Amino acid sequence: MIRSPTARLFVAVDPPEEVRARLCAWAREAAGAGSDRELTNASLRLLDPELLHVTLCFLGNRPVVEMDMLAEQIAVCGAKAGELSLGAPLWLPERSPRALAVELHDERGRLAKLQAEVVTAMQQVSGWQANGAAHTGVSATGAKRRFHPHVTVARLGRGTAPRQRTLPPTPSASFTPREVVLYRSWLSPQGASYEAVAAQALG
Repeated sequence: MIRSPTARLFVAVDPPEEVRARLCAWAREAAGAGSDRELTNASLRLLDPELLHVTLCFLGNRPVVEMDMLAEQIAVCGAKAGELSLGAPLWLPERSPRALAVELHDERGRLAKLQAEVVTAMQQVSGWQANGAAHTGVSATGAKRRFHPHVTVARLGRGTAPRQRTLPPTPSASFTPREVVLYRSWLSPQGASYEAVAAQALG
């Protein structure tokens, strides 16, 4: 049986360049760039600034033939996201961490509304169903989970764990997302890279 080609897709909003730079600087500090590396999180693999984003909907591997339809659906996702501010550091998932992230405060709940809009729009034209992952905020049965926006800044190497859970204070910064983007993720031994497939300006 010949399988149809697939594309690894997700929908996100992006922090501006200056916020990404501050997050990367904080991640370097959290990884322990000092001399006492035995007591730091030296196993963290820091992400490049252009890879930092806020996932609204992780579609996973979808048939390439769906990409045009999904791209068109982005055009209906234009609600205003509102201001977001950086919050506390997070080890994700909490029990067996594989990544270091910084939570985002969505004070007016506008990003959560946009996220729900995106999920609905993607489901209207795709066979994809939300699987309950933290990225989507929706369970496989359709029951909503609380959307927890965050920016992943580093990943742990396979088979490793944080050497210390205590982390430096995160920077004080806020931003308002300007557009929502459908991304294609390309995986390689050197890591992931992202290609913007379609974008829609937010109101």
